[in-house]
Amino acid sequence: MKISDMSIRRPVLASMLSLALVLFGVIGYTQLAVREFPDVDAPIVSVTTVLPGANPQVVESAVTDILEEELSTVEGLRTLTSSSGEGVSNITLEFNLERGVETAAQDTRDKVARIRERLPEDVEEPVVAKQDADAQPFFWLALSGENYDLLQLTDIGDRLVKSRLQTLPGVGQARIFGERRFSMRVWLSASELSARSLTVQDVQRAIRSRNVEVPAGRIESERREFTVRSLGELKTPEEFGNLVVSNTDGILVKLKDLARVELGAEDERSELRFKGTPSVAIGIIRQSKSNIISVADGIREELPRIQTSLPPGVSINVGFDQSVFVKRSIKEAEETLLIAALLVVIIIFLFLRNLRATIIPGLAIPTSIVAAFAIMYFMGFSINNFTLLALTLAIGIVVDDAIIVLENAYRHQEELGEAPEEAAINGTREIGFAVLSTTIALVAVFTPLAFLKGSTGRLFNEFGVAVAGSVIISGFIALTLTPMLCAKILRVPPRHGTLYRILENGFNRLATGYARTLALAIRHRLVVVGLTVLVTAGAVLVFRSLKREFVPQEDRGWFLTFIIAPEGSSLAYTDSYQRRAEAILNKTKEVNSFFSVVNIGDGVSRGIIFTNLHDWSERDRSVQEVIDEVQGQYFGIPGVFAFANNPPAFGWGSPVNFVVQHSDFELLSKGNDTLLARARQIPGLVNVDSDLRVNKPQLTVSFDRDRAEDLGVAVGDVATTLQVLLGGNQTGTFTRANKQYDVIVQLDPQSRATPSDMTGLYVRGRDNQLVKLEALASVQEGVGPRELNHFQRVRSATITASLAPGYTLGEALDTLTTLANEVLPRGSSTALAGESRELEESGAALYFAFLLALVVVFMVLASQFESLVHPFTVLLAVPLAVTGALLTLKLAGSTLNVYSQIGMILLIGLVTKNSILLVEYINQLKERGMDTMAAAQEAGRIRLRPILMTSVATVAGALPIALGLGAGSLSRRPLGYAIVGGLIFSTVLTLYVVPAVYVIFDAVFQRRRVRAQSASATLTPAEAD
Repeated sequence: MKISDMSIRRPVLASMLSLALVLFGVIGYTQLAVREFPDVDAPIVSVTTVLPGANPQVVESAVTDILEEELSTVEGLRTLTSSSGEGVSNITLEFNLERGVETAAQDTRDKVARIRERLPEDVEEPVVAKQDADAQPFFWLALSGENYDLLQLTDIGDRLVKSRLQTLPGVGQARIFGERRFSMRVWLSASELSARSLTVQDVQRAIRSRNVEVPAGRIESERREFTVRSLGELKTPEEFGNLVVSNTDGILVKLKDLARVELGAEDERSELRFKGTPSVAIGIIRQSKSNIISVADGIREELPRIQTSLPPGVSINVGFDQSVFVKRSIKEAEETLLIAALLVVIIIFLFLRNLRATIIPGLAIPTSIVAAFAIMYFMGFSINNFTLLALTLAIGIVVDDAIIVLENAYRHQEELGEAPEEAAINGTREIGFAVLSTTIALVAVFTPLAFLKGSTGRLFNEFGVAVAGSVIISGFIALTLTPMLCAKILRVPPRHGTLYRILENGFNRLATGYARTLALAIRHRLVVVGLTVLVTAGAVLVFRSLKREFVPQEDRGWFLTFIIAPEGSSLAYTDSYQRRAEAILNKTKEVNSFFSVVNIGDGVSRGIIFTNLHDWSERDRSVQEVIDEVQGQYFGIPGVFAFANNPPAFGWGSPVNFVVQHSDFELLSKGNDTLLARARQIPGLVNVDSDLRVNKPQLTVSFDRDRAEDLGVAVGDVATTLQVLLGGNQTGTFTRANKQYDVIVQLDPQSRATPSDMTGLYVRGRDNQLVKLEALASVQEGVGPRELNHFQRVRSATITASLAPGYTLGEALDTLTTLANEVLPRGSSTALAGESRELEESGAALYFAFLLALVVVFMVLASQFESLVHPFTVLLAVPLAVTGALLTLKLAGSTLNVYSQIGMILLIGLVTKNSILLVEYINQLKERGMDTMAAAQEAGRIRLRPILMTSVATVAGALPIALGLGAGSLSRRPLGYAIVGGLIFSTVLTLYVVPAVYVIFDAVFQRRRVRAQSASATLTPAEAD
């Protein structure tokens, strides 16, 4: 080939080209972001709308339904979900991955603006926000201290810690959780208000009118100018207490006569602890595309300096660090890559038994792998487990082309006696077409991945581009640098050593045995084909018996505990039981620390505990084994539903997300309860729950509108009074230490302890007379839904569950689908969400990708061989490889998942390389006049060594993945199983099946040609004309 000849004649040019690839790769490597996975998080936009005082039913009909009708037409929308709760509507729009989140958010704002006038008048302005996948805290700090209350800790965190963290490189935002933000609490007494004939509106007007600070202008003279400030702002509880609310006939009624005024917390509806100590948390959000490891390292480096700036007795500790697992898994992947490279080099040396010869293909590894980082950089990818996994597998692949060229050049020197440069030129020319064909065929395997959409498509794209990029570079190296090095440094030694002779004798015996068995296989080729069909048919049975899941469960070094108290439970109730769960964790030896929060944003009846385990090297049990132990003890906690969960690879939710839909709420609730009860009887499901619960205690206030009219009371004033007194209302602000805080007016807790207290409140009626609430309204106690959920605009309930060890997501979904068909009312429908949906979509997408890859490779091979027959012969290795992969997965107790399916798609390219070597050389020998059967046997003999070398090298590269230990290894193993099993199985059988089938096809077409020639010879001249 011309490029190879030029490289041999111009060695400096060939060397500089390779060094340039390495240089660009190193630069790309330093610029790449580091993530656990490729960026597969869908663009999400949320619309939050507040309707004060409305119950879920009113919010649903007056807000959610109207917004959903318009938002469902936004371009690129994948799913539309919503929840209508007490006074708030939350709508979530998930878009296709290809949709930009900025344009999606803008389109959403336009739709909301268009529909705004149809919403109720008293609704607050809808808030449209985009939810970046990186906009969630990945690093949590706990701030605690002896003799410091949470108000003080919050103030310290806000002033001394938060600002320092936000200046660090890569940090986007620092948020305080579990905070007790200062506020001026005005706790009104209902009895004092009624005794003085005052209402809450009177108090609010007084505070707003007497707590002001406004610029009053300026005074100017010829020489000086003064700014005039009107100092009317109140700052202390004493000043607020002395505020005059009313002055009737000279009798002053001050705020302290009506209320207890204190400097307190704005919100006390959450509890947060670190290792059992009350704390406030600081969640750190990194900037999009920043390196998660370097950002976390920067935070840890800054912590000692922050600690020195804190008051005595206050400490700051790392509560949770998501980068720990990412760092360890990336490190394990890098170590696996290096081990694979070492094993491949050892395999090459054992086959070649020559140090110089080993160096030549060995150089293809760093050149191809490092240069691939440049391609990843230009494609906007990142260093993550998938791309590192791809490069690890590529190690065994990138040396293949170099081995083929090297082996042929060496054979020309040793067997044909050619000079090194002549052997390099002739050997490369002879094998160049095969190298080009195998490279193009392997790259063609990944072409269909560009058609895959969604999360699976994004995962496959990065994996495929990383492999394909390194293979393209290795093909270039094999045709440039490798021939040049063969000409310059490859020499056949005059005398071989003892090791060489021992290994060569062993290989010769192997080759002799293979030649005999190959001749036997060719003679009985129909038997060989029949056995191949039987083996492949058996693979179908193995395929059906394998369990399915999206990604394997991984030991990430931490797990979550969820505490679910009955609806309507108080903060104190939930917290008391959460402390019992903490006590269980505290006694578990593998637990390093835990971070506990009651009400992280989903109500005081919900709690969550982040539990960090000791390092993988410091414990004998896996995270699942630890979960099994603590879960057994959680069952002993009465009064709440407590369960531990090993979060899935993507997100923190449960793997099972089964959505039930029905337009009728009563039928939906009934069907959900029945299915939920049956689902809890499935042995493989644990922690089964549903987001639809009609058990939240509610107080319903029914107004007598006629009576209210007679008394001159506006129903709106009653509702506002209830909202202010029971829920609290921000009534002005005050300044403390140069920061502004809220003044909150609310009824004293002792005056609203029971439902009957509501009827003891007063409102102002006609002629300023006070009217008792019970005179115009009745209060009824009952239960209702906590929230009303929609999925794709239809009322829905989502059943979630975790999986017991050995039970897969595919089994769970199949069982739930069967149960749903049996028990759900007529008119119900089901759907999948979260990881469950990803499993369903990935299965169909991967089957499509596999079949399309076969078609594309066939087309490439047909173009290269200029034949429609030889591609079939080459692709016969694929079903053999898939059979081997499935058998290995079955024997290893693994599953069909994204990783193992990636391996099987990759096998298409890997195993066709061996077939191409055989078929291409058989064609060459036939062109030289050799008989088909003899050519098939000779091609098998000559190509045995390079086929074994490339296959064993690839297996060696995948073996560390299959046998991997440490962080992230559980998910990588199925890929290793598929590659190792598929390659070994297919390599052994391909060496017999491909030559045998080639002979069969050739004989068939030879007979057709003979018949065609005979028919042509019998035609008369007239007929021929």
